Amino acid sequence: MTTTDPQPSALHDADSHDLIRVQGARVNNLKDVSVEIPKRRLTVFTGVSGSGKSSLVFGTIAAESQRMINETYSAFLQGFMPTLARPDVDVLGGLTTAIIVDQERMGANARSTVGTATDVNAMLRILFSRLGEPHVGSPQAFSFNVASISGAGAVTIERGGSTTKERRSFSITGGMCPRCEGMGTVNDIDLTQLYDDSKSLNEGALTIPGYTADGWGVKIFTGSGFLDADKPIRDYSEKEVHDFLYREPVKVKVGDINMTYEGLIPKVQKSFLSKDREAMQPHIRAFVDRAVTFTTCPDCGGTRLNEGARSSRIAGLNIAEACAMQISDLAEWVRGLDEPSVAPLLATLRHTLDSFVGIGLGYLSLDRASGTLSGGEAQRTKIIRHLGSSLTDVTYVFDEPSIGLHPHDIQRMNELLLLLRDKGNTVLVVEHKPEMIAIADHVVDLGPGAGSAGGTICYEGTLEGLRASGTLTGRHLDDRAVLKKTVRTPSGKLQIRGATAHNLRDVDVDIPLGVLVVVTGVAGSGKSSLVHGSIPASEGVVSIDQGAIRGSRRSNPATYTGMLEPIRKAFAKANDVKPALFSANSEGACPNCNGAGVIYTDLGMMAGVATTCEVCEGKRFQASVLEYQFGGRDISEVLAMSVTEAKEFFAEGEARTPAAHAILERLDDVGLGYLSLGQPLTTLSGGERQRLKLATHLGEKGGVYVLDEPTTGLHLADVEQLLGLLDRLVDSGKSVIVVEHHQAVMAHADWIIDLGPGAGHDGGLIVFEGAPADLVAERSTLTGKHLAAYVGA
Repeated sequence: MTTTDPQPSALHDADSHDLIRVQGARVNNLKDVSVEIPKRRLTVFTGVSGSGKSSLVFGTIAAESQRMINETYSAFLQGFMPTLARPDVDVLGGLTTAIIVDQERMGANARSTVGTATDVNAMLRILFSRLGEPHVGSPQAFSFNVASISGAGAVTIERGGSTTKERRSFSITGGMCPRCEGMGTVNDIDLTQLYDDSKSLNEGALTIPGYTADGWGVKIFTGSGFLDADKPIRDYSEKEVHDFLYREPVKVKVGDINMTYEGLIPKVQKSFLSKDREAMQPHIRAFVDRAVTFTTCPDCGGTRLNEGARSSRIAGLNIAEACAMQISDLAEWVRGLDEPSVAPLLATLRHTLDSFVGIGLGYLSLDRASGTLSGGEAQRTKIIRHLGSSLTDVTYVFDEPSIGLHPHDIQRMNELLLLLRDKGNTVLVVEHKPEMIAIADHVVDLGPGAGSAGGTICYEGTLEGLRASGTLTGRHLDDRAVLKKTVRTPSGKLQIRGATAHNLRDVDVDIPLGVLVVVTGVAGSGKSSLVHGSIPASEGVVSIDQGAIRGSRRSNPATYTGMLEPIRKAFAKANDVKPALFSANSEGACPNCNGAGVIYTDLGMMAGVATTCEVCEGKRFQASVLEYQFGGRDISEVLAMSVTEAKEFFAEGEARTPAAHAILERLDDVGLGYLSLGQPLTTLSGGERQRLKLATHLGEKGGVYVLDEPTTGLHLADVEQLLGLLDRLVDSGKSVIVVEHHQAVMAHADWIIDLGPGAGHDGGLIVFEGAPADLVAERSTLTGKHLAAYVGA
């Protein structure tokens, strides 16, 4: 006989921890924020760009979770991990393991591809090593990062108290193409760009960036003893030319220092050409573009693999052909393989490839360089790793997953986020798009403004409550842009004929000039290929892409925009001293903290401590420099000003500086009036960095501006300001071409070019060109249907 407890049992203590509690968070601009976030629910964080969303979600919750997980590892392992400081917060309770899926572009390593970044290549290499005909070796034999090497010689073995010598040989079969070393391209170096052969080394013959006459780069050539440093290079003998350009590495003594000497060509290849072009500083990139021509490797045809790896086939395909296929096609090919001996591998491979298709990245190929993915594509590629995970009760943290997504693709992304939640996970999303805020179980709105005017919780609760709350987000949530009554008349046209970049299929299009043109279409339909690949980069075209702005904690808006240059000169002229004194990275730096304003104490494997410098009190300059004034302010006071304040300061009177004022006006135009000039770039949000970059490029002289998703990271209220800026640009006689998914920008356009109908090889065609009103009326494309629903037509 069974007895049942008539009293329902009380809630178990373990089930009562269903909230993440944050009390007193003060990271960046947060002002003692306290908030409770429900677990196993989808919570969206909203607010204008710079209101503190990322500081709360990434800088506080996710950072502390990661720090505490790292502390569970041994001290030895922690020494190899990034050290994380404890966030400035009073209480953090109820945290679970955080998995961060951010917008960081994938590392721009020249050897990294979509396949290597997602481990699909590793699975394919095992597959070909097991099933490939003819059999050419282990999985390494199919890797373009492993060179084939062999060797033989005598080895000495000590055992049993005696020493014996044996002859041994070894060989490793790799898949790397020997000609291009697995890069897919070979380079040809123009020697005239490396040196001026009419001069000697002592006269400064080398014209490579960083190779100054008194630097070590040149001293090693002049002091090596192989070359006559006073003889013009054109008079070198054949042996001297060989030693100068191609000599193998050899130890030499220069003065009292032992150094390794090698020829100029291998030196340039190692120091400049092993890096990805996109990661280089602008002047280095200009040198590489000038001095080097890259061509597809003739031996491997750009596949990066040697002949052996390309000869082994499964069902008619070799591994290079498999990697070059569109992933949706590759998934079909893998589905057709039936081999019981590798069944678990095939099942995992199928699942991963299907995940690519399901998340809307089926148009990529595995051999696509990971550095060429957009921020949105990189983020979705990272999500693929987590989709098949059987982990539950973890916290997934997403940073604007809608970036780079057409409204059609956003629906798929929403389904994925809900799928992660329904498996029993907490999903935290920083987002601006109404379509993604709509699926939230809980909403936290930060604000009310940006920067120092933000950092407080304006609202937390349901979506319906947000609509009625009267906050900036609540008021703009149901904003729907209206189609323009009249559109501008073009002043000319830019002709593109026979465009075939990437997936474009012989596209002919006339882009009208003197108006606002929006290029749209689903992710992967060929928008960027058309705009960046086919518009001639002639004089007068200013292209602003999505690339992240790079800057250390020493960089700030004043240095990044070039505004500090005229300010330093103005200070120097007013005080009759040299401009270098007014740079915290040069002669004017506080000697104690080297101009950083803080002293960093490294504590080994534990998080370092940053303390404000006691000598300069965080002002970064020497006391003597702060005695020099300009317009009644010293340099540290000027850097502490906000953009709005500085704009008035440099506009008139004795502090009038037109060059600085022009840059400040552009910063104000893009809605960054609240930033202080000396705020480190590392503390800016994604949207703020995007607008800072936009403001910098607006100063370039050009008649055609090409913008790639300028609404990235922008709140609905900020988008209005951006549209006003685009209008002012067009009204001043410029042509503006925008690649964009945001429907408010589409509705505001004078002319729309829609690509599609699908992604990858299903795209690459113009499916519509004309006024937005005609696109809405026809509803003939995916974009037309979504835009019609958005404007309520």
